Amino acid sequence: MFPPIARGMDMTQHGDLQQAVESGAYLATHQGVAPLELAIVLPTLNEKANIAPMVQRLEDALGPTGWEAVFVDDNSHDGTAEEARRIARSDPRIRVIQRIGRRGLASAAIEGMCATAAPFVAVMDADHQHDPALLKDMLECVKSGEAELAYASRFAVGGTAEGLSSKGREQGSRIANALARKLTGTELTDAMSGYFLLRTDQLRKQAGDLSGIGFKIMLDILSTARPQLTVKEFPLKFAERLAGESKLDHGVALDFIAGLYERYLGRFVPTRFALFGTVGGLGVVVHMGVLATLYAILGSSFALGQAVATIVAMTFNFWLNNLLTYRDKKLSGPKELFWGWLGFCATCSVGAFANVAVATMLEANGFHWAASAMVGVLLASVWNYALSSKFVWGRFRR
Repeated sequence: MFPPIARGMDMTQHGDLQQAVESGAYLATHQGVAPLELAIVLPTLNEKANIAPMVQRLEDALGPTGWEAVFVDDNSHDGTAEEARRIARSDPRIRVIQRIGRRGLASAAIEGMCATAAPFVAVMDADHQHDPALLKDMLECVKSGEAELAYASRFAVGGTAEGLSSKGREQGSRIANALARKLTGTELTDAMSGYFLLRTDQLRKQAGDLSGIGFKIMLDILSTARPQLTVKEFPLKFAERLAGESKLDHGVALDFIAGLYERYLGRFVPTRFALFGTVGGLGVVVHMGVLATLYAILGSSFALGQAVATIVAMTFNFWLNNLLTYRDKKLSGPKELFWGWLGFCATCSVGAFANVAVATMLEANGFHWAASAMVGVLLASVWNYALSSKFVWGRFRR
């Protein structure tokens, strides 16, 4: 508690006290507590066992005060958020944001970074693959003005990528890095790093331009910053995951595609819609290939060919949208994939019915079969996007 302002204290003294309190000097001087300087944002998904050990590692790395940890949990079913709240009840350095009906690593990082009052903010994984011991040096680098963004690199001299689950993932990450360097215009050894630190006001300035889609929020920050941010890398010994689910998958290079869309199309078309449209375009190729095979080559009736082609293209679109468009909300496991596919088919059923009915009617009235099929596909596309975003990968998912 702060002492009451003494009766008779003049306004100059009052102003000095207020300034001292606002700067944190009062707490540092009178209670031995350093003012809040750094927030560490840790997106979580089913990582209950990681929380307490991570808090201890942060204290070992940063000392007892001057920092806070913001756990942003995507409504984990293993009680991750409740575990963080349990610790927070006796540790004021711990904060929890439990997101309901929202998922995604990038958007979680943005929400966490915007929720802190600390002048500097870092993002790192809670699964212990990122070493908190780097935070002090990264903070000093940005604080001193040596760089505007510090990040930990698995591929810098002195770093290792041994914590990646396979050589394939390591190679995929290296390919994605090469592509991402072209996107950001910045020379980086690990452009796909998820461990970085910058000034909070820089993040807030850019927050409105960030897509919040995908996994690599640092890539989004670097590609949208104007002017370009200066960067310094720190070698990271990428460790094995302690517990919890991976928030990545083997298609890490797909983050580059989302970043490319955001950079060149984001100002005109929402990135997710553009990705959905691209998948739809590829689905058209699949649709037309199946239809041509059944109708033009095998001599099946047009109605049967159109119906089969629609189902095949729908299944293809579900698979690719899950892998690319909604990768940050990806469905996984046989049960979840089955119900997701079923939900996708159900929400698209009206569009599919209109597709088949309209295309069949046009073909029966003399339109070329290819043109008829295209009209049916285009008619269904907007409906498919609107409903699948809500009911398959959105808040109303099963």
